[in-house]
Amino acid sequence: MKISAPLFLWIKKNELFLQNTTIIFKKIYFNDIIRKNRGKECLKNMAVILDGKEVARKTRENLKSKVEELKKKNIFPKLAVIMVGEDGASKIYVKNKSKACEELGIQYEEFLLGDDITQKQLLDLINTLNNRKDIHGILLQSPIPKHLDINEAFRTISPEKDVDGFNPVSVGKLVLGQETFISCTPFGVIKLLEEYNIKIEGKNAVVLGRSNIVGKPMLQCLLNKHATVTICHSKTENLKEITKKADILVSAIGKPKFVTKDMVKENAIVIDVGINRNEQGKVCGDVDFEEVKNIASYITPVPGGVGPMTVAMLMTNIVKAAK
Repeated sequence: MKISAPLFLWIKKNELFLQNTTIIFKKIYFNDIIRKNRGKECLKNMAVILDGKEVARKTRENLKSKVEELKKKNIFPKLAVIMVGEDGASKIYVKNKSKACEELGIQYEEFLLGDDITQKQLLDLINTLNNRKDIHGILLQSPIPKHLDINEAFRTISPEKDVDGFNPVSVGKLVLGQETFISCTPFGVIKLLEEYNIKIEGKNAVVLGRSNIVGKPMLQCLLNKHATVTICHSKTENLKEITKKADILVSAIGKPKFVTKDMVKENAIVIDVGINRNEQGKVCGDVDFEEVKNIASYITPVPGGVGPMTVAMLMTNIVKAAK
């Protein structure tokens, strides 16, 4: 390329200016690249928060239309809740369930029983509710006083109205992979994973806790989705070695901040079912959230993770029972 004489003279005269301008431009350009890359690195090292509140909200919105459709057919979904005693946490849970029913237009009836109720009186009430055609779902809030047999009570609830999924018939069908009511917390965990398009099939999943309410049905739900599942409990040896291999780690043991960073595989999906209170009285989960979020790929917060999903899945089961 030929440069005209006037342009050549101008370039020579302003050579230092052009050099300085180029240097400044390069600094700005490369600093911007560095800044953007640092941002990407920060995002890379920060887990995606699994927003149970938002997924639960979407689920409830979907259920609202289904409830309206049922009402047009003169079907009015109704839940009966039995609470025995004065357990403070149970009162909160029951209140949350009644609010959810009200929001969706699901009818709701409470049966508040004293601590001194007999086993026969409890079973008689359940049988009465089993026979009521206007009741579609029955929920026995746990815990109940120790002198009562909760397993016999669960067995008495009709499988067709067992919206909590604790009747042995419901549990057996879950094990066999048949259509049934699924325990609401494990059901909510699966729904949350699916909502975020997280692959379960073929993954190595570890469940901490073997309770009948969460741990055991959680194991079965993951197994039914073709995960390879290990369940751990208080007698498990070399726990850290097991959890470090988990692609999906679900904790349901009820110990504040029990799961620490050194127990989690890099890029694992961490589901915190625990609801505890720390030394300051603040609600927290089983997982040390601030530590683990920097190593996990996905993580549920407490509160706002699995809790809202549990209530949403109860509503799902009630609507299913009414159909």
